[in-house]
Amino acid sequence: MPLPHILLALLVTLIWGVNFVFIKVGLEDFPPLLFCALRFALAALPLLFLRGPMPAPFWRIVQIGVLLGVIKFGILFVGMHMGMPAGLSSLVLQSQVFFTILLAALFLGERPSGRSLVGLVLAASGLVLIGLDRPMGNSLVAFMMVIAAALAWAFSNIATKRSGATDMLRLICWVSLIPPLPLLALSYLLEGPEAIVAALTHPSWGGIGALLNVAFLATTVGYGLWSFLLHRYPASLVTPFALAVPVSGLLAGWLLLGEALSTSGWLACVLVFAGLAITVLPKSVIDRVFSGSSRLTPSP
Repeated sequence: MPLPHILLALLVTLIWGVNFVFIKVGLEDFPPLLFCALRFALAALPLLFLRGPMPAPFWRIVQIGVLLGVIKFGILFVGMHMGMPAGLSSLVLQSQVFFTILLAALFLGERPSGRSLVGLVLAASGLVLIGLDRPMGNSLVAFMMVIAAALAWAFSNIATKRSGATDMLRLICWVSLIPPLPLLALSYLLEGPEAIVAALTHPSWGGIGALLNVAFLATTVGYGLWSFLLHRYPASLVTPFALAVPVSGLLAGWLLLGEALSTSGWLACVLVFAGLAITVLPKSVIDRVFSGSSRLTPSP
């Protein structure tokens, strides 16, 4: 992957990491399913200006829309509404990397290298450590919901890869047409019409700003760039970059929301990013790092 595309991938991880703070802010004004429905309704608006045929078969657009919009973000927003912190959500959601690589091997024939598997196992141990650190009760349920959201994201990555689409901005806008109606129906049934009316008639400026950010910056820009990278490169090469999302997510949660992280939580972060380095960095870079550290070690 050339440097400009590496920088694009890192830009997406920055946008998505900070976005977890905006999600948390938005959930203070909107019920989670309604918030998710409004997000995708706004994200589909660029279709008013984009011309041309569908970027992929309609059934594939529906498949991605259900997996990504209804299932992934629906249960992610509910999990965060139930108490899953923004920073930890940004970290746990990246278990989608491991799910995606497994599914890519099963359905696309993409086989990760042995070094990549070592890095992924190391990063997975960090996610397990976070799970063990969560208390029982609603927090554990919320944690499992974020894991389920990660699995749905992995399936949507595979569906995106197999869609054959080349215009990724139009693809994500078309995909955004699918989730609003199912999510609004679920919101009406589970959250109630009173909660919907109250949220729509008395939003704060913070809630409105959060909604605009998750709709346009995180969805239109973020997923447009992500889909572009998935179209050009193997999923096993692109998805490990998502492990960098928690860097900005955890720091944003700490700086903007005051979310503390335990010692084991920071250790888990170290494990995740050590695994990312082993998985993504070229072998020559890793060899230079270790050879440099060995030269710094004094001889006996």
